Amino acid sequence: MKKILKIMLIIILLSIVYAYALVITNLPDTLIVFEGENIKLNTLYGLNIDLKDTSYEAMLTSSNIGETAFNEKGKTTLTASLFNFDIKDIEVNILDKTTVIPVGKIAGIKLYTKGVLVVGMSEIEGQKPYAETNIQEGDIITNINNSEIENTTQLIECINESNGESLNITYINGGEAKECNITPVKNQSGKYQIGLWVRDSAAGIGTVTFYEPGTGNFVALGHGITDIDTSEIIDISTGELVDTKILSIVKGEIGTPGKIQGTLNNQKSIGTIYKNTKLGIYGKVVTEANLLPSYSNSMEVATRDEIKLGKATILCSVENSDKVEEYEIEIEKKFINNNYDNKSMLIKVKDERLIEKTGGIVQGMSGSPIIQDGKFVGAVTHVIVNNPKEGYAVFGDMLIKQMRSVE
Repeated sequence: MKKILKIMLIIILLSIVYAYALVITNLPDTLIVFEGENIKLNTLYGLNIDLKDTSYEAMLTSSNIGETAFNEKGKTTLTASLFNFDIKDIEVNILDKTTVIPVGKIAGIKLYTKGVLVVGMSEIEGQKPYAETNIQEGDIITNINNSEIENTTQLIECINESNGESLNITYINGGEAKECNITPVKNQSGKYQIGLWVRDSAAGIGTVTFYEPGTGNFVALGHGITDIDTSEIIDISTGELVDTKILSIVKGEIGTPGKIQGTLNNQKSIGTIYKNTKLGIYGKVVTEANLLPSYSNSMEVATRDEIKLGKATILCSVENSDKVEEYEIEIEKKFINNNYDNKSMLIKVKDERLIEKTGGIVQGMSGSPIIQDGKFVGAVTHVIVNNPKEGYAVFGDMLIKQMRSVE
Protein backbone atom coordinates (compact mmCIF):
# COMPACT_ATOMS: atom_id res chain seq x y z
CA MET A 1 0.00 0.00 0.00
CA LYS A 2 2.82 2.40 0.92
CA LYS A 3 4.52 1.63 -2.38
CA ILE A 4 1.34 2.48 -4.31
CA LEU A 5 0.95 5.75 -2.40
CA LYS A 6 4.58 6.61 -3.10
CA ILE A 7 4.12 5.96 -6.82
CA MET A 8 0.94 8.05 -6.86
CA LEU A 9 2.72 10.90 -5.07
CA ILE A 10 5.57 10.81 -7.59
CA ILE A 11 3.08 10.86 -10.48
CA ILE A 12 1.26 13.85 -8.95
CA LEU A 13 4.52 15.74 -8.40
CA LEU A 14 5.70 15.03 -11.94
CA SER A 15 2.32 16.19 -13.29
CA ILE A 16 2.62 19.46 -11.35
CA VAL A 17 6.18 20.04 -12.58
CA TYR A 18 5.09 19.27 -16.14
CA ALA A 19 2.15 21.69 -15.89
CA TYR A 20 4.41 24.52 -14.70
CA ALA A 21 7.04 23.72 -17.33
CA LEU A 22 4.40 23.73 -20.07
CA VAL A 23 2.91 27.08 -19.03
CA ILE A 24 6.35 28.72 -18.66
CA THR A 25 7.54 27.33 -22.01
CA ASN A 26 4.44 28.72 -23.74
CA LEU A 27 5.00 32.24 -22.43
CA PRO A 28 5.98 34.33 -25.48
CA ASP A 29 9.27 36.21 -25.79
CA THR A 30 7.48 39.13 -27.44
CA LEU A 31 3.92 40.38 -27.74
CA ILE A 32 2.38 42.77 -30.24
CA VAL A 33 -0.89 44.35 -29.09
CA PHE A 34 -3.18 47.23 -29.98
CA GLU A 35 -3.80 50.18 -27.68
CA GLY A 36 -6.57 49.22 -25.26
CA GLU A 37 -6.51 45.55 -26.27
CA ASN A 38 -6.96 43.00 -23.50
CA ILE A 39 -4.46 40.16 -23.55
CA LYS A 40 -4.54 36.99 -21.51
CA LEU A 41 -1.54 34.97 -20.43
CA ASN A 42 -2.16 31.63 -18.77
CA THR A 43 -0.60 31.37 -15.31
CA LEU A 44 -0.65 29.00 -12.33
CA TYR A 45 -0.44 29.47 -8.57
CA GLY A 46 2.77 31.33 -7.75
CA LEU A 47 3.39 32.35 -11.35
CA ASN A 48 2.80 36.08 -11.80
CA ILE A 49 3.06 38.45 -14.76
CA ASP A 50 3.95 41.97 -13.67
CA LEU A 51 4.71 45.24 -15.42
CA LYS A 52 8.45 45.91 -15.18
CA ASP A 53 8.14 49.62 -15.99
CA THR A 54 5.76 50.90 -13.32
CA SER A 55 5.57 54.31 -15.00
CA TYR A 56 3.80 52.76 -18.00
CA GLU A 57 0.05 53.21 -18.18
CA ALA A 58 -1.56 49.77 -18.00
CA MET A 59 -4.05 47.77 -16.00
CA LEU A 60 -2.83 44.55 -14.40
CA THR A 61 -4.66 41.94 -12.37
CA SER A 62 -3.18 38.80 -10.84
CA SER A 63 -5.22 35.61 -10.70
CA ASN A 64 -5.21 32.27 -12.49
CA ILE A 65 -5.46 34.31 -15.68
CA GLY A 66 -3.26 37.38 -16.11
CA GLU A 67 -5.23 40.12 -17.90
CA THR A 68 -3.53 43.23 -19.18
CA ALA A 69 -4.83 46.24 -21.10
CA PHE A 70 -2.19 48.60 -22.53
CA ASN A 71 -3.42 52.14 -23.03
CA GLU A 72 -0.38 53.88 -24.47
CA LYS A 73 1.47 53.33 -27.75
CA GLY A 74 5.12 52.31 -27.46
CA LYS A 75 7.19 49.54 -25.89
CA THR A 76 7.31 48.09 -22.42
CA THR A 77 8.29 44.89 -20.64
CA LEU A 78 6.41 42.33 -18.59
CA THR A 79 8.28 40.13 -16.12
CA ALA A 80 7.19 36.58 -15.33
CA SER A 81 8.12 35.44 -11.82
CA LEU A 82 7.69 32.11 -10.09
CA PHE A 83 7.26 32.48 -6.31
CA ASN A 84 8.94 35.92 -6.53
CA PHE A 85 11.91 34.67 -8.57
CA ASP A 86 12.14 36.36 -11.99
CA ILE A 87 12.24 33.76 -14.76
CA LYS A 88 11.49 35.61 -18.00
CA ASP A 89 11.01 39.04 -19.56
CA ILE A 90 8.34 39.53 -22.23
CA GLU A 91 8.85 42.46 -24.59
CA VAL A 92 5.57 44.17 -25.46
CA ASN A 93 5.09 46.36 -28.55
CA ILE A 94 1.89 48.41 -28.42
CA LEU A 95 0.50 49.55 -31.76
CA ASP A 96 -1.97 52.33 -32.34
CA LYS A 97 -5.37 51.44 -33.80
CA THR A 98 -4.98 50.50 -37.46
CA THR A 99 -7.12 51.40 -40.48
CA VAL A 100 -7.05 49.29 -43.66
CA ILE A 101 -8.98 48.90 -46.91
CA PRO A 102 -10.56 45.40 -47.16
CA VAL A 103 -10.12 44.21 -50.76
CA GLY A 104 -11.63 40.81 -51.63
CA LYS A 105 -10.11 40.72 -55.14
CA ILE A 106 -8.85 37.40 -56.46
CA ALA A 107 -5.31 37.59 -57.83
CA GLY A 108 -2.48 35.49 -59.19
CA ILE A 109 0.44 34.61 -56.92
CA LYS A 110 3.97 33.75 -58.08
CA LEU A 111 6.67 32.81 -55.57
CA TYR A 112 10.40 32.30 -56.08
CA THR A 113 12.38 30.32 -53.52
CA LYS A 114 15.65 31.19 -51.80
CA GLY A 115 17.86 28.69 -53.58
CA VAL A 116 16.18 25.55 -54.95
CA LEU A 117 13.80 23.31 -53.04
CA VAL A 118 14.42 19.56 -52.97
CA VAL A 119 11.09 17.89 -53.78
CA GLY A 120 12.14 14.33 -54.61
CA MET A 121 14.91 11.79 -55.12
CA SER A 122 15.64 9.14 -57.74
CA GLU A 123 18.32 6.74 -58.93
CA ILE A 124 20.75 7.63 -61.72
CA GLU A 125 21.93 4.58 -63.65
CA GLY A 126 21.16 2.43 -60.62
CA GLN A 127 23.07 4.70 -58.25
CA LYS A 128 21.98 7.12 -55.52
CA PRO A 129 24.63 9.88 -55.45
CA TYR A 130 23.01 11.46 -52.36
CA ALA A 131 22.88 8.17 -50.40
CA GLU A 132 25.73 9.04 -48.00
CA THR A 133 24.30 12.47 -47.13
CA ASN A 134 21.53 13.63 -44.81
CA ILE A 135 19.88 15.83 -47.43
CA GLN A 136 16.12 15.21 -47.73
CA GLU A 137 12.91 16.45 -49.30
CA GLY A 138 12.03 19.96 -48.10
CA ASP A 139 15.67 21.06 -47.81
CA ILE A 140 16.84 24.10 -49.79
CA ILE A 141 20.13 24.04 -51.75
CA THR A 142 21.75 27.50 -51.57
CA ASN A 143 25.37 27.00 -52.71
CA ILE A 144 27.53 24.61 -54.72
CA ASN A 145 31.31 24.90 -54.33
CA ASN A 146 30.75 28.32 -52.67
CA SER A 147 28.78 29.60 -55.70
CA GLU A 148 25.30 30.87 -54.87
CA ILE A 149 22.42 28.93 -56.43
CA GLU A 150 19.31 31.00 -57.18
CA ASN A 151 17.40 28.75 -59.60
CA THR A 152 17.30 25.32 -61.20
CA THR A 153 19.16 26.49 -64.32
CA GLN A 154 22.21 27.47 -62.25
CA LEU A 155 22.07 24.16 -60.39
CA ILE A 156 22.03 22.13 -63.62
CA GLU A 157 24.93 24.15 -65.05
CA CYS A 158 27.07 23.62 -61.94
CA ILE A 159 26.43 19.87 -61.98
CA ASN A 160 27.23 19.49 -65.70
CA GLU A 161 30.39 21.57 -65.38
CA SER A 162 31.66 19.30 -62.59
CA ASN A 163 32.79 16.59 -65.05
CA GLY A 164 31.91 14.04 -62.42
CA GLU A 165 34.02 15.54 -59.64
CA SER A 166 32.64 15.77 -56.12
CA LEU A 167 30.52 18.83 -55.35
CA ASN A 168 30.37 20.60 -51.99
CA ILE A 169 26.72 21.46 -51.42
CA THR A 170 25.35 23.88 -48.82
CA TYR A 171 21.70 23.35 -47.92
CA ILE A 172 19.17 24.53 -45.34
CA ASN A 173 17.58 21.91 -43.13
CA GLY A 174 15.20 22.99 -40.38
CA GLY A 175 16.48 26.57 -40.64
CA GLU A 176 20.10 25.46 -40.15
CA ALA A 177 22.80 25.63 -42.85
CA LYS A 178 24.52 22.29 -43.44
CA GLU A 179 27.05 20.90 -45.93
CA CYS A 180 27.50 17.64 -47.77
CA ASN A 181 29.47 16.26 -50.74
CA ILE A 182 27.83 14.56 -53.73
CA THR A 183 29.58 13.06 -56.72
CA PRO A 184 27.44 13.43 -59.88
CA VAL A 185 26.68 10.40 -62.05
CA LYS A 186 26.63 10.53 -65.87
CA ASN A 187 23.34 9.35 -67.38
CA GLN A 188 22.77 7.66 -70.75
CA SER A 189 22.48 11.06 -72.43
CA GLY A 190 25.96 12.01 -71.28
CA LYS A 191 24.71 14.58 -68.72
CA TYR A 192 25.68 14.60 -65.06
CA GLN A 193 23.00 14.36 -62.39
CA ILE A 194 22.88 14.06 -58.59
CA GLY A 195 19.49 12.31 -58.27
CA LEU A 196 17.63 15.22 -56.66
CA TRP A 197 14.42 16.68 -58.05
CA VAL A 198 14.23 20.41 -57.35
CA ARG A 199 11.91 23.38 -57.83
CA ASP A 200 12.55 27.14 -57.65
CA SER A 201 9.05 28.62 -58.02
CA ALA A 202 5.35 28.11 -57.31
CA ALA A 203 2.18 29.73 -58.60
CA GLY A 204 -1.52 29.82 -57.79
CA ILE A 205 -4.47 32.09 -57.11
CA GLY A 206 -5.97 33.50 -53.92
CA THR A 207 -7.81 36.48 -52.49
CA VAL A 208 -6.22 39.74 -51.35
CA THR A 209 -7.41 40.48 -47.82
CA PHE A 210 -6.54 44.13 -47.25
CA TYR A 211 -4.39 47.04 -48.33
CA GLU A 212 -2.82 49.62 -46.01
CA PRO A 213 -2.41 52.87 -48.00
CA GLY A 214 -0.12 54.49 -45.43
CA THR A 215 2.57 51.82 -45.85
CA GLY A 216 1.63 50.35 -49.25
CA ASN A 217 1.44 46.89 -47.66
CA PHE A 218 -1.05 44.22 -48.66
CA VAL A 219 -1.98 40.88 -47.08
CA ALA A 220 -3.49 37.90 -48.90
CA LEU A 221 -4.64 34.29 -48.38
CA GLY A 222 -4.78 34.03 -44.57
CA HIS A 223 -2.57 30.93 -44.78
CA GLY A 224 0.88 30.15 -46.10
CA ILE A 225 1.67 28.64 -49.50
CA THR A 226 3.15 25.18 -49.06
CA ASP A 227 5.06 23.06 -51.53
CA ILE A 228 2.81 20.42 -53.11
CA ASP A 229 5.45 17.70 -52.67
CA THR A 230 6.82 18.44 -49.19
CA SER A 231 3.83 20.22 -47.55
CA GLU A 232 6.33 22.69 -46.07
CA ILE A 233 5.77 26.46 -46.20
CA ILE A 234 7.94 27.75 -49.05
CA ASP A 235 10.80 29.99 -47.94
CA ILE A 236 10.83 32.67 -50.62
CA SER A 237 13.31 35.21 -51.89
CA THR A 238 10.65 37.25 -53.68
CA GLY A 239 7.33 36.98 -55.43
CA GLU A 240 4.73 38.73 -57.56
CA LEU A 241 1.04 39.50 -57.23
CA VAL A 242 -0.59 39.80 -60.65
CA ASP A 243 -4.05 40.15 -62.10
CA THR A 244 -5.95 36.96 -62.93
CA LYS A 245 -8.84 35.97 -65.14
CA ILE A 246 -11.42 33.62 -63.63
CA LEU A 247 -12.10 30.75 -66.04
CA SER A 248 -14.53 28.56 -64.10
CA ILE A 249 -15.75 27.50 -60.67
CA VAL A 250 -15.92 23.92 -59.40
CA LYS A 251 -18.65 23.94 -56.74
CA GLY A 252 -17.87 22.47 -53.36
CA GLU A 253 -19.73 19.35 -52.28
CA ILE A 254 -19.72 17.26 -49.12
CA GLY A 255 -16.38 15.46 -49.05
CA THR A 256 -15.01 17.30 -52.09
CA PRO A 257 -13.71 20.89 -51.82
CA GLY A 258 -14.51 23.19 -54.71
CA LYS A 259 -12.14 25.64 -56.35
CA ILE A 260 -11.91 28.75 -58.48
CA GLN A 261 -9.90 28.15 -61.63
CA GLY A 262 -8.10 31.02 -63.29
CA THR A 263 -5.17 32.08 -65.41
CA LEU A 264 -2.46 34.58 -64.46
CA ASN A 265 -2.08 37.84 -66.36
CA ASN A 266 1.66 38.45 -66.07
CA GLN A 267 1.36 41.75 -67.95
CA LYS A 268 -0.80 43.35 -65.25
CA SER A 269 1.24 43.64 -62.05
CA ILE A 270 -0.35 44.44 -58.70
CA GLY A 271 2.56 44.19 -56.28
CA THR A 272 5.66 42.41 -55.03
CA ILE A 273 5.64 39.73 -52.34
CA TYR A 274 8.32 39.78 -49.64
CA LYS A 275 7.13 37.16 -47.11
CA ASN A 276 5.25 33.86 -47.08
CA THR A 277 4.06 32.94 -43.56
CA LYS A 278 1.61 30.55 -41.92
CA LEU A 279 -0.85 33.47 -41.71
CA GLY A 280 -0.61 34.46 -45.37
CA ILE A 281 1.54 36.33 -47.85
CA TYR A 282 2.72 39.91 -47.34
CA GLY A 283 3.91 42.42 -49.90
CA LYS A 284 3.96 45.95 -51.33
CA VAL A 285 1.46 47.29 -53.84
CA VAL A 286 3.04 48.52 -57.07
CA THR A 287 -0.07 49.54 -59.01
CA GLU A 288 -2.96 50.53 -56.74
CA ALA A 289 -5.34 50.89 -59.70
CA ASN A 290 -4.92 47.18 -60.49
CA LEU A 291 -5.85 46.21 -56.93
CA LEU A 292 -8.72 48.33 -55.66
CA PRO A 293 -12.27 48.57 -57.00
CA SER A 294 -13.59 52.13 -57.14
CA TYR A 295 -15.91 51.66 -54.17
CA SER A 296 -13.25 50.52 -51.68
CA ASN A 297 -13.69 51.91 -48.17
CA SER A 298 -11.16 52.13 -45.35
CA MET A 299 -12.15 50.84 -41.92
CA GLU A 300 -10.69 50.17 -38.51
CA VAL A 301 -9.35 46.74 -37.56
CA ALA A 302 -11.47 45.26 -34.78
CA THR A 303 -9.87 43.68 -31.74
CA ARG A 304 -11.06 40.17 -31.00
CA ASP A 305 -12.99 41.46 -27.97
CA GLU A 306 -15.12 43.54 -30.36
CA ILE A 307 -16.06 40.59 -32.57
CA LYS A 308 -19.53 39.22 -31.88
CA LEU A 309 -21.10 35.90 -32.74
CA GLY A 310 -23.74 36.29 -35.42
CA LYS A 311 -24.16 38.12 -38.68
CA ALA A 312 -21.18 39.38 -40.69
CA THR A 313 -20.22 39.63 -44.36
CA ILE A 314 -17.32 38.64 -46.59
CA LEU A 315 -15.95 40.33 -49.69
CA CYS A 316 -14.89 38.13 -52.61
CA SER A 317 -14.79 37.94 -56.39
CA VAL A 318 -16.18 34.72 -57.85
CA GLU A 319 -17.41 35.85 -61.27
CA ASN A 320 -14.51 38.00 -62.45
CA SER A 321 -11.51 39.40 -60.65
CA ASP A 322 -12.65 43.01 -60.97
CA LYS A 323 -16.12 42.41 -59.52
CA VAL A 324 -15.99 42.20 -55.73
CA GLU A 325 -19.31 41.48 -54.00
CA GLU A 326 -20.44 41.28 -50.39
CA TYR A 327 -22.06 38.09 -49.08
CA GLU A 328 -23.68 37.29 -45.73
CA ILE A 329 -22.04 34.83 -43.35
CA GLU A 330 -22.42 33.96 -39.68
CA ILE A 331 -19.66 33.84 -37.08
CA GLU A 332 -20.57 30.70 -35.14
CA LYS A 333 -17.64 30.48 -32.73
CA LYS A 334 -14.54 32.48 -31.84
CA PHE A 335 -11.48 31.13 -30.08
CA ILE A 336 -10.43 34.31 -28.31
CA ASN A 337 -7.18 32.94 -26.83
CA ASN A 338 -5.87 31.63 -30.14
CA ASN A 339 -2.57 33.32 -31.00
CA TYR A 340 -0.92 30.40 -32.76
CA ASP A 341 -2.74 29.41 -35.95
CA ASN A 342 -5.26 30.72 -38.45
CA LYS A 343 -8.33 28.92 -37.10
CA SER A 344 -9.57 31.74 -34.88
CA MET A 345 -13.25 31.69 -35.83
CA LEU A 346 -15.75 29.15 -37.12
CA ILE A 347 -17.90 30.70 -39.85
CA LYS A 348 -20.82 29.63 -42.03
CA VAL A 349 -21.94 30.97 -45.42
CA LYS A 350 -25.59 32.08 -45.24
CA ASP A 351 -25.96 33.95 -48.54
CA GLU A 352 -27.88 31.84 -51.08
CA ARG A 353 -26.28 33.79 -53.94
CA LEU A 354 -22.80 32.59 -52.97
CA ILE A 355 -24.01 29.06 -52.21
CA GLU A 356 -25.57 28.89 -55.68
CA LYS A 357 -22.30 30.02 -57.32
CA THR A 358 -19.74 28.06 -55.31
CA GLY A 359 -21.51 25.70 -52.91
CA GLY A 360 -19.96 27.62 -50.02
CA ILE A 361 -16.25 28.20 -49.34
CA VAL A 362 -13.93 27.02 -52.11
CA GLN A 363 -10.21 27.11 -52.84
CA GLY A 364 -9.30 30.56 -54.10
CA MET A 365 -11.56 32.31 -51.55
CA SER A 366 -8.92 32.03 -48.83
CA GLY A 367 -8.10 35.55 -47.73
CA SER A 368 -11.60 36.94 -48.30
CA PRO A 369 -12.00 39.77 -45.74
CA ILE A 370 -14.72 39.57 -43.09
CA ILE A 371 -16.63 42.71 -42.11
CA GLN A 372 -18.81 43.24 -39.05
CA ASP A 373 -20.35 46.47 -37.78
CA GLY A 374 -18.25 48.54 -40.15
CA LYS A 375 -14.95 47.05 -38.99
CA PHE A 376 -12.50 44.57 -40.53
CA VAL A 377 -12.50 41.51 -38.26
CA GLY A 378 -10.59 38.80 -40.12
CA ALA A 379 -10.18 36.64 -43.21
CA VAL A 380 -11.41 33.27 -44.48
CA THR A 381 -8.70 30.59 -44.28
CA HIS A 382 -10.09 27.05 -44.57
CA VAL A 383 -13.16 25.14 -45.69
CA ILE A 384 -14.56 22.20 -43.74
CA VAL A 385 -14.51 19.43 -46.35
CA ASN A 386 -17.53 17.61 -44.93
CA ASN A 387 -19.59 20.81 -44.99
CA PRO A 388 -18.43 23.33 -47.63
CA LYS A 389 -20.78 25.98 -46.23
CA GLU A 390 -18.60 26.10 -43.10
CA GLY A 391 -14.99 27.00 -42.59
CA TYR A 392 -12.43 28.79 -40.45
CA ALA A 393 -11.16 32.35 -40.35
CA VAL A 394 -8.23 34.17 -38.75
CA PHE A 395 -8.54 37.25 -36.53
CA GLY A 396 -7.69 40.54 -38.23
CA ASP A 397 -5.47 41.61 -35.34
CA MET A 398 -3.24 38.57 -35.95
CA LEU A 399 -2.74 39.59 -39.59
CA ILE A 400 -1.78 43.14 -38.61
CA LYS A 401 0.62 41.93 -35.92
CA GLN A 402 2.23 39.47 -38.32
CA MET A 403 2.58 42.24 -40.92
CA ARG A 404 4.31 44.54 -38.42
CA SER A 405 6.74 41.76 -37.48
CA VAL A 406 7.82 40.98 -41.08
CA GLU A 407 7.67 44.37 -42.87
